[in-house]
Amino acid sequence: MRHKLSSVLWGLAFIIAGVGFAGNSLNWWDFHLFFAGWWTLFIIIPCAISILENGFRTANSIGLLVGVILLLSEQHVIDNHIVGKLLWPVVLILIGLSIILGGSGRKHKISATINHDNAKGKPEYTTIFSKQEVNFSQEVFPGANLTSIFGGFSVNLSGAYVEKDVVIDITTIFGGVEVIVPPDVTVVVSSTPIFGGVSNHTRQSKSENSPVIYINATCIFGGVDIR
Repeated sequence: MRHKLSSVLWGLAFIIAGVGFAGNSLNWWDFHLFFAGWWTLFIIIPCAISILENGFRTANSIGLLVGVILLLSEQHVIDNHIVGKLLWPVVLILIGLSIILGGSGRKHKISATINHDNAKGKPEYTTIFSKQEVNFSQEVFPGANLTSIFGGFSVNLSGAYVEKDVVIDITTIFGGVEVIVPPDVTVVVSSTPIFGGVSNHTRQSKSENSPVIYINATCIFGGVDIR
């Protein structure tokens, strides 16, 4: 239903533009597409459609808010100087709130018990302005906490033993993380993308008893690639 609604909205936008320009050609009216701040529609419309398709998320909510503020600024409803001074601080505050609230959200509730069981043996890795390779070969993988700030991780689990459900918590800020998982596991992803995202290229294991790797990712101007 959401996908159909977004298609209808895009279709209506093109139809309105086409009818408007046709009316200009026939001298029926004076249709202007390029009004003050017209370029903000390239921010507002995709974010609004994303909300219709996926519900309110941090990225599409911030994008819609920024787009509306910029449009109001171009229309001189809001003073340009105030917008210039407060826009990025507001965005940073919203990002910070999303990280705090996301930490206690549904994605962590799903894996709370698993995290508790594996807490003692769960390693933590942090990289800042550098890249780090982490390899688990012929050893049991208990899960991991990964934090990448202006850096990157390459985590190879292809030779690891995943004996039970585990959790990988990832926070990447202006960085990238690549995770290579074993073929006999199921990967469940929950993410908070803020001008970033997660790409999951894995296939679910055909075995009903296969262990699950839960990946909780917060991506701020960064990305996670799972293979």
